[in-house]
Amino acid sequence: MSSVTILERAFALARSGEHTSVQSIRARLKGEGFANVEAHLSGHSISRQLRKICLEARAGSPEPTA
Repeated sequence: MSSVTILERAFALARSGEHTSVQSIRARLKGEGFANVEAHLSGHSISRQLRKICLEARAGSPEPTA
């Protein structure tokens, strides 16, 4: 496994524009094998920062075509 921490990965996922919520990021982290995801991302400050980054990243991304 790489040396990327769970918080570093969470913020990278938020910046990717692929996620619309912290719940989506949590699910992805769990799927990637990170442990104790809830404990690391349960704080109000972290959640608020991740939500803000998700919104900003998606605002700068074109809407997906379905």
